[in-house]
Amino acid sequence: MNATYKTILSGCLEFGNPRSYEQVLKLYQHRTENYYRNDILLKAEDIFQEESFILSVPRYITECSEKSWKNTLNLLEYMAGYAVAGDLKAWIIQDGKMVESRVIEPDGDKSATQAFLEGRNLVKEKGMEEEAMNSLNRAIDKFERHALAYERRGYVNYRLRNYEDAMYDFTKSIDINPNMPDAYWGRANTKVKKNDIQGALADLDMAISKSIPHQPVYWSARRLKGELHLKLSEFEKAIFELKLVTNRKFAEDDPNYKWQKNVLFNYGKALYEVGQYGDAVKIYDNMLSFEVQREEAPSKAEQLLNRGLARQKAGESGFVNDFKEAAVLGSQKAADMLGALA
Repeated sequence: MNATYKTILSGCLEFGNPRSYEQVLKLYQHRTENYYRNDILLKAEDIFQEESFILSVPRYITECSEKSWKNTLNLLEYMAGYAVAGDLKAWIIQDGKMVESRVIEPDGDKSATQAFLEGRNLVKEKGMEEEAMNSLNRAIDKFERHALAYERRGYVNYRLRNYEDAMYDFTKSIDINPNMPDAYWGRANTKVKKNDIQGALADLDMAISKSIPHQPVYWSARRLKGELHLKLSEFEKAIFELKLVTNRKFAEDDPNYKWQKNVLFNYGKALYEVGQYGDAVKIYDNMLSFEVQREEAPSKAEQLLNRGLARQKAGESGFVNDFKEAAVLGSQKAADMLGALA
């Protein structure tokens, strides 16, 4: 009996002009019928959009055989060879576990494609923002509908604190492809910098709805959403989001891995604010035992102070030692708490 897999597909490929689009559509139909005997998950009439010359799969979820998804991915990879921009993401899941993930994207010699790939690589290198910007500008100049290039350029502008330019880029990316979660994530972070918290929350909701739990951006969006609810003193909403994130196990190469101490700290704060002091202590214990942290993480003094406060409220021992350690590390509030206990 053949194994059955849950398959998720999402994304789009841009072909740029009527001639390329027509060529690809005919190739897709021909190969579907003659190469794969119609054992393809996606019908041409459901995914090709003549008005914008794209192949679009907002989100497709199905159960299928290994042969069907291999046929489909092979055909989509063949189509990507004719595309100018865009990408398609595929996830293969069996018994709740991801078996395979794949990104299908253009990598041909078209100038817009090569300029984008160069710019995307440069974005990853610190101090290369200007060079990255130049490459991404070239990609957009060559192909104005390059949603991914706008998104990456938005990130560069955000990193350079050009928040108005970042807003423009992320919004332009969303206008071209409203199904790409990273652009909503980028715009949400930019709105936070502009103190538009409600606008940021709306974009984070979109980032979550346009992604799946197998993508890091899904959990990044939930983390930031929880932090913003905490900032607004919406503690129950913060608890809901942050609990989900703390229950998730992240691999060390996942960008969310190094944020876990921050998440635990904020989750503990939210629990403390609603009077769940014992639960807050447990969360702070986990936080202090987790060694890896980002530079943005609260100081060790803050971590110890907050656990001490939760221990004191919960009627647990050890809070005095927490205050003493925090005071030694420079916490004036901890020193004041010790003075009040003397």
